[in-house]
Amino acid sequence: MADRAFSVARLPGFTAIAGLVFVCLYLPILVLVVYSFNSGRSVASFEGLSLHWYADAWANDRVVDATLRSLTIAACAAVISTVLATMAALGTTRRRAFKGQTFIYVMINQPLMVPEIVTAVALLILFASVKVATGYQGLGYLILAHSAFCIPFAYLPIRARLEGMDLTLETAAADLYASPWHAFRRVTLPLLLPGIAAGMMLAFVTSLDDVVITLFVQSAGQDTLPTYMLGQIRRQITTETYAISTVLLGLTVVLLTLFFALTRKKS
Repeated sequence: MADRAFSVARLPGFTAIAGLVFVCLYLPILVLVVYSFNSGRSVASFEGLSLHWYADAWANDRVVDATLRSLTIAACAAVISTVLATMAALGTTRRRAFKGQTFIYVMINQPLMVPEIVTAVALLILFASVKVATGYQGLGYLILAHSAFCIPFAYLPIRARLEGMDLTLETAAADLYASPWHAFRRVTLPLLLPGIAAGMMLAFVTSLDDVVITLFVQSAGQDTLPTYMLGQIRRQITTETYAISTVLLGLTVVLLTLFFALTRKKS
C-alpha cells in the first residue's frame, strides 16, 4: 500500500501547537469583548454585566463625530478605489499579455509590499506641499490617501473573479455584434459584481481601520475613530474604549464574512 501524501496536520504536536496559537490570537479579543460589558470602571476586575459603556460612547459627541468622519472617508475611499481597481483589473486581464504587464501588477500592489509608514511619510510630504500651495485643509487629503492605499485590496478579489470567469459569453456577445461597452455592461459587469462587491467591502474595512496613514495625513480636528481611540489609550484605558473596539470588531467580522461568502468558489 502506497504511503499517504505528506500532511503537516499529521505531524506530532500539530494540534496542540495550532490550539495554542489560536488561544494566543483570540483570547485577548474575547477578554476585550467581555470587559466591554463590565458595569464597573475598572479594566482589571469584572463587576457585572451592563451596556453602560456603549450608552456612554453613543452619547459622546466626539465619538459620534469621529465615527461619522470614519464612515464618510471609508465609504468614499471604497468607491474610488474599487472603480480604479476594476479598471486596472480589466486592463491587466481582458487583453493579451504585453511587455511591462508584471511591472504594472507590482506597481498596483505596491502598498501591500512597502511598509505603511513609508507610504504615510511620502503622502505627508506631498500633501504638505499641496496644502501650502492651495490653502485647502479638508478631508479630501484623507480620502485620496485612503483611496490610493486601498486600491490593491479591491484589485485582488476583482482580478481573481475576472480570471475565474469563462470568456465564452463575452466572445458570444462580440460575435453577435455587441460593442465592447455593451458586452461589458450586459455580460461582464453582471458576472463581475460579486468580485466588485467583495473588493469594495475589503477596501471599506481597510480604510475604516487605518491608523498610520491617517495620523500622518490628517489636519487638526480630523480625528477618525481609530485615531480618537489611540489618543484616549495614550491618556487612560477605559471600558468605553473596549465598547468602541467591540463595535468595530463586530462590523469588521460581518463585512469579512460577506467578503468570504462572495469570493467562495462554488462546486
